[in-house]
Amino acid sequence: MYNMDKIEYDDFDELWNDPTLLTPEEKEEIEFNIEIAGKLIEAREQKGINQEKLAQLTGLKKQTIAKLEKMEPMSQIDTLTKVLRVLGYKLAIVPQENTDIY
Repeated sequence: MYNMDKIEYDDFDELWNDPTLLTPEEKEEIEFNIEIAGKLIEAREQKGINQEKLAQLTGLKKQTIAKLEKMEPMSQIDTLTKVLRVLGYKLAIVPQENTDIY
């Protein structure tokens, strides 16, 4: 059971789907961050390297790698790009399905 602002939820899905807590944009941002963190971890593990080794290869601190993998806010996109490059990936912007902007 989850308790948020005196509202009780039976499970996480009920909380997640409460439109009064998060806007669709906020949910999309959270999901995007989860996806990036998951892909970073997956790519690093597929290369068989730990956070320390990835930090050495990118010239970043181990704490920076850990923050990326924990979805902590990133101040600069170049940090993410540097990590992705070492792991053999690149950041891409691709069209979303069903994007009715107007």
